[in-house]
Amino acid sequence: MTLKYLKPQEVRPEPVTFGEHLKQRRLALHLTQREACPLLGGIAIETLINWEKGRTTPPIRSIPHILSFLGYDPFPEPQTLSERMRAKRRKMGWTIKEAAQRLGVDESTWWTWEQTGVVQWERYRKLLEAFLGNVHVRTRTDR
Repeated sequence: MTLKYLKPQEVRPEPVTFGEHLKQRRLALHLTQREACPLLGGIAIETLINWEKGRTTPPIRSIPHILSFLGYDPFPEPQTLSERMRAKRRKMGWTIKEAAQRLGVDESTWWTWEQTGVVQWERYRKLLEAFLGNVHVRTRTDR
């Protein structure tokens, strides 16, 4: 006589890190790590292993490939100017230097705006609003 039973399904908690999101999506697609690597921009399997285990975090250049692979953005909806600036860079895979060049400002200027969420000069506020998609960019007096 042979007894059979259903193997209980593994209960996975909600993913928190990029690595957890990647692993959950990869498993849902029934892909091995090796099969997922080309879909993540051709990264090395060791890189994916490190991301999934939380040993390293993906560089900004890899984020667009990851978002495409996941099919969603695991970050919360940006609310502040700083968060919107970071979200734009993340979505595009840009470093601060690259974002600043695209906007036509100095790298340290972008960094300051992203850190403080304040843009003092109106012409730069308008430029940044257009760049980010017409979000309100506050002045020092808006605090």
